[in-house]
Amino acid sequence: MEELKQRGRKREGRHRDTWDPFQLNPIGAEKEKKRICFRILQNLVAVIVGLLVLVSGVMSKGSLLVLTTLTSPVSLRNNVDKQFYTLMLMCVLVMPNLLMFLKSLWKCVFKSYVAPNPRTLGIMCGIESLVAVGTAILVLIVMPKLDVLTNLSIPGGICILSAVFQIAFRLQTQSWMILYPICSLILVLSGYVLLVVDYYVRESSFVPGQVQGCYIYVGIAIFASLLVSLNWWENPFQASTNIQEMLSELDTFRDTVYLFTSLIRIALTLGVYFLYYCLIAETPIVWNDFTKASKGTIEIGLGLFSLQAFCSAACHWFGVVACKIHAMRFGFALPVSLTGPATLVLGIILFLTQAESLAPSSETANLYRSGNNFTIQTPFWPFCHELKALKDVNKTLLIMLEISYSICKTSLNNPNSMWPFSMLALEGVCMWLGLVSCTYYVWKIKVQRIERTSQLFVRRLYESAFIDLSMLLNTKMKVVRTANKESSNNEVENCVIYLCATMWHETYDEMLKIMTSMFRLDRYRGDPKEEHKDCFDFECHIYVDDAFMLEEDTEKKLVNTYVCDLIQVVMEVYRVFTNKEPDEVSIIETPYGGRLVIVMPEGNMLYVHLKDKQLIRNKKRWSQIMYLYYLLGWKGYNVKNPQKITRQNNPCRASLISLDGESYLLPTHDNDSKRRHISDENTYIMALDGDTDFQPAALILLVDRLRMYDTVGAACGRIHPTGMGPMVWYQKFEYAVGHWLQKTAEHVFGSVLCSPGCFSLFRGSALMDDNVLKRYTTKATQASEYVQYDQGEDRWLCTLLLQQGWRVEYNAASDAYTNSPQEFKEFYNQRRRWGPSTLANTLDLLHHGKETVQRNTSISLLYILYQTFTVASSILGPASVTLMIAGAFQFVFGIEGTISIIIGVIPPTVYMIICFVAKPNFQITIAAILSVIYAFLMTASFFSIIGDMVKQGTFITPTGLFLVSGAILYMVTAILHPQECTLIIYGLMYFICIPSGYLLLTIYSLVNMHIVSWGTRETNKAKEQKKQVGVVCNRDCKMCCWDVKIQVTQETENLVLQQFQQAVNPNTHAAKAEPDEPKAQSTHEVQNRLDANKHILDYNEEMTHKKDKSKENLNKDYEEKDTCSDKSGSSKSYEKKNDPFNDDTDYDDDDDDDYDYNAYDSLEPKEVVPESDWVEPVKKEFLKKLTYANLKRNLQEQIRYTLRNKNQEDLCEELVSILTDNLNEELRDKVGPEDVLNVSQLEELQYALNEAARRIVKSNRIENGAQRLERRVKRAIERTLVAPQVEKLSEDEHDFWKKLIERYLLPIQDDKAHLEEVTRELKSLRNKAVFLYFIVNVLWVVATFFLQAIGTDVLSINIPKYYPNGSLAPDPLRVEPLSLMFLLSFAVLLIIQFLAMLYHRVYTLIHVVSYRGSEKDYKEKDEEDEDEGLVLGNPLNLTITADDL
Repeated sequence: MEELKQRGRKREGRHRDTWDPFQLNPIGAEKEKKRICFRILQNLVAVIVGLLVLVSGVMSKGSLLVLTTLTSPVSLRNNVDKQFYTLMLMCVLVMPNLLMFLKSLWKCVFKSYVAPNPRTLGIMCGIESLVAVGTAILVLIVMPKLDVLTNLSIPGGICILSAVFQIAFRLQTQSWMILYPICSLILVLSGYVLLVVDYYVRESSFVPGQVQGCYIYVGIAIFASLLVSLNWWENPFQASTNIQEMLSELDTFRDTVYLFTSLIRIALTLGVYFLYYCLIAETPIVWNDFTKASKGTIEIGLGLFSLQAFCSAACHWFGVVACKIHAMRFGFALPVSLTGPATLVLGIILFLTQAESLAPSSETANLYRSGNNFTIQTPFWPFCHELKALKDVNKTLLIMLEISYSICKTSLNNPNSMWPFSMLALEGVCMWLGLVSCTYYVWKIKVQRIERTSQLFVRRLYESAFIDLSMLLNTKMKVVRTANKESSNNEVENCVIYLCATMWHETYDEMLKIMTSMFRLDRYRGDPKEEHKDCFDFECHIYVDDAFMLEEDTEKKLVNTYVCDLIQVVMEVYRVFTNKEPDEVSIIETPYGGRLVIVMPEGNMLYVHLKDKQLIRNKKRWSQIMYLYYLLGWKGYNVKNPQKITRQNNPCRASLISLDGESYLLPTHDNDSKRRHISDENTYIMALDGDTDFQPAALILLVDRLRMYDTVGAACGRIHPTGMGPMVWYQKFEYAVGHWLQKTAEHVFGSVLCSPGCFSLFRGSALMDDNVLKRYTTKATQASEYVQYDQGEDRWLCTLLLQQGWRVEYNAASDAYTNSPQEFKEFYNQRRRWGPSTLANTLDLLHHGKETVQRNTSISLLYILYQTFTVASSILGPASVTLMIAGAFQFVFGIEGTISIIIGVIPPTVYMIICFVAKPNFQITIAAILSVIYAFLMTASFFSIIGDMVKQGTFITPTGLFLVSGAILYMVTAILHPQECTLIIYGLMYFICIPSGYLLLTIYSLVNMHIVSWGTRETNKAKEQKKQVGVVCNRDCKMCCWDVKIQVTQETENLVLQQFQQAVNPNTHAAKAEPDEPKAQSTHEVQNRLDANKHILDYNEEMTHKKDKSKENLNKDYEEKDTCSDKSGSSKSYEKKNDPFNDDTDYDDDDDDDYDYNAYDSLEPKEVVPESDWVEPVKKEFLKKLTYANLKRNLQEQIRYTLRNKNQEDLCEELVSILTDNLNEELRDKVGPEDVLNVSQLEELQYALNEAARRIVKSNRIENGAQRLERRVKRAIERTLVAPQVEKLSEDEHDFWKKLIERYLLPIQDDKAHLEEVTRELKSLRNKAVFLYFIVNVLWVVATFFLQAIGTDVLSINIPKYYPNGSLAPDPLRVEPLSLMFLLSFAVLLIIQFLAMLYHRVYTLIHVVSYRGSEKDYKEKDEEDEDEGLVLGNPLNLTITADDL
């Protein structure tokens, strides 16, 4: 309700100024808000992940302690059991190394193998060998000799070496923080001292159960802990500046190093195990005893091993997840640090709950309570003595029994006193505090939104024996070292994003979507002068194909109705977002047509490039080449060579400076360009269609993918088709299945093959790579090139990227919406392009599969095999659908199998013949009719299958299993996509349309492969009709076989009159100039309004005379220009026009807020830029901002926008009120609400408003910044009154466009012979493709037919048939081998894709949660930091002082 009232108040405000206050408000224009549900989801996920880290860590540590207790020499188990438990303990140490070996082997074999440096490999192998020996000695030899409490605390000492390195290298961001590692070192050493003293007291006090020579094992434990601490040597070294060259080199072949070191660690672990337990141990291994282990022992041993291995891996994985979702403290550091204490608490709880089962009998308790000469001081003595009698208890109490008996080896069982136990407790506290203080930096880590695991942790390998310590010590220290002088490699670099939308005959509503999306991004990014947490700058570029037309009567070049619609959309959306008209607009004539430059509300730039198909090549691929060369080639060259840029002809529009200094950059500040400090790797191109609708979050999620991996060349999002009708319903489910299963499988197993051009982000350096952009400019000359290059340009571009070694990724959380074909004909024509192009590009990739595998680390031979299977399935699609239809005939009508196959083959065969002989429109009509018939048949088949399952009493039939399993799989998949789960409703529509989509459409696409026209939007507003003005006579005469059109216009009549007058009086030229005089006057009036407003400032009284003189000079220039207007604007052939771009006139500078207004005294009139015919109508559209009604609203909003965040709310409202009153006083009763103000009125109005603003600011007596505030207000007034400007392209850029067009983008004009040759080649290619498809599918159908003819009794596979109650049916199911093979293959493919989807879903959730926690965060500048110099209202941080001016 509040929203309705707010809109009503705005409408009332507009209604006071105009009789037309109504406006469009596109969906999604409202401000984005952080959703509470996402915030709750983020916190909930963080809590759950933290609990999982804690639980899995406790289970991992606890199961290891139990295994070491069971293998103790003084354990109550027999030697056979101890031997088996020792084997399981050894397997625990081997498991993570085995996993690391398999992962490294996979990467080296299927990804990339880099030969290691022998010296570096030798050093790594040596260190890993010491670590492996130390770990094996500590876990396999020492820990079984010690009690469980000592084993819980003693591993804490392995952080000692890390603490020493931190002290030595001074790795702290602040000097006082060195106390942390110093305290850690002291605490660990104290813990070791207490350990030694504790065992001395045990020996001297005769605590029972001690292993002989325990002093030796304590010393060995300390030594082994030192060896284990070498495991994380790399962390402090990489955090410092030591041996950086070696570590950087190591990163290049780390997989290869792990391949060798994991094998060495496995071998050494086995070596220590066999060496000690075969040669040194008191009870050596008896190999036959492994077969004598009891069933309970095997179950306990395998259970503990499985639990420890699984929980260790789970703890490591959940810890990584916690870091990636920004839950470092409460999801990672806290639970991992509490793993040890939590394990102790869990043990105490279990002991207390199970103590009654282990309590001694009363007789035993009384027996040991006292004696004649000696009194037992500890209550644990009788309890511990009784435990020996319980050694044969069942396995549920066995673990608690062994743990309790191990505790009895501590000073708790000291017969003299219990106080020595405090040393053991103190030792545990020291070790734990030492670990926490050594890893203090983990609590302060600041993680970027999306981080790779290698950026968070030094080693990929975790230590399962010390899972909590390994995770803390393995966390990179370098992440927090932002205070160091050297820059951190983990800081997010700023990037620049060019949003490039290509338009081709879009409707008004479609344009509204893309413009709303761009303005949303402008609002999200905010003022480009402000820092943003997402660290990006952007520009919007729209490339309009076929933007011009020739007026029929005058043959003037004008913009067509599509461009007019686009201008209206821009103004409408600007008005919705800001409640005012566009502030600054420039109109530029270019060699390819024209350009509109618009400053968006927050100061970001919008460029609209108008392409003339007479001057430059049209269609989408050539538009892409156009903007890629312009943005990556030309602009990249400019920022790399600023000294080579000549002075711009028109550097006066300071507020129009783009983020990379495009054509408005002030010459003395070329080096201040932002992009000059941004590499090509961080320059991104966002490819869009003219009807794409997206949120800023969708773009940022794609940027994260490219920032995360340097090898990702492109990333695409989830495309949602929009529209209404059955065709759209079909496409909704088709798109959903394609993204849910196919694209996720491609992303997980290899690389996405197609990043759609409607919403994809490309890396600049990837597009600029060899054989990519240059190859993309290739003009199709052969038949196969027409199919591959022009019918699916986005897929071909991705193929080029993949072949060069770049990866293409898919982000399921990045949603974009685009219009889809709603008509059957449009849909078929679209897929007629996509189908052959998809097949051609995939076959090209498979053909060069070996080379691609060698070059692209994301693509393996297994992935090539997967794609081969997918292509084979698509090729066999028509035959499979035909057999499915035959099965439907068999189910519904009870026809025999062979006859049903014959019936099923007839319709597609007839349709294929029709496609060869009939016109495309007739083919589509027949396809539509057949689709309806097939839909009825599929519906009947669906219910027949259900009826057959009910009839047979089981769904375990080939068709039943296929239907039920497919339905379950798609249902689960939809549930896992909660925001899209409703799309499952369209699944039935998709099912009944399978014959149309996979049979008829395939035939239509193949047979019409030779047609290379676009097929969509071809007739939408194809013919532009202009109103005929000044037509005197217009007659069509038909005589016999002649059709004659006679038209006499006013110009023709005047021309005839001029010829008569010249014949009578050759010396007079008055008549010649007469027709142009009204035009000259009109042009002069409008031009005065436009150009004279460019330099409207705070005038002084003495400027009046100079202004009048300037106007007289301008009038003369305009009259001279209008005299030759016929030569420049009305020629039929554009190449014969006068070149308006070589004008060498200099223009005066127009400065921003700190402009010295007194300097305007020296203003000289600037020479007018020659205009083409299309410029004038465009200017008139933007001139509407200077109407009385719009000026009032624009002034109010401009003042509010200028003074936002300045803590001057009262002054702002006072300025708005008084300046509005002044505007009303100046214009009331002088102009109407829809009248455009002329030059003199604008001058007087600006002077009056400036004076009023000066008085208001002065009256408020602002102590600090009064002059600055006054300049801001005057600038706001100037921006309100500035008119659209006609700019001139710089000479350098003009030369660039001419050469680019000449080299790559000249309009294609193929001669008739070449076109006929291409047509013949295309038909030949079509025939070959159809023949291949026909033969393969016919062979499949024939094989099935003969198997049906032979009968299932002769050749079939019998499958047991079960009823729902589990009973076995007497008759088995008989399935043909071919059908079974096909069903199994399809099932395997679906299962593989389903598993890939599950994997992808998890990481998508991680990404979304991490994004929602850091979205929309501004870091605004303080006011004191501004206005030291002039910060221009553009994306550049340019500072201009008065001295520069």
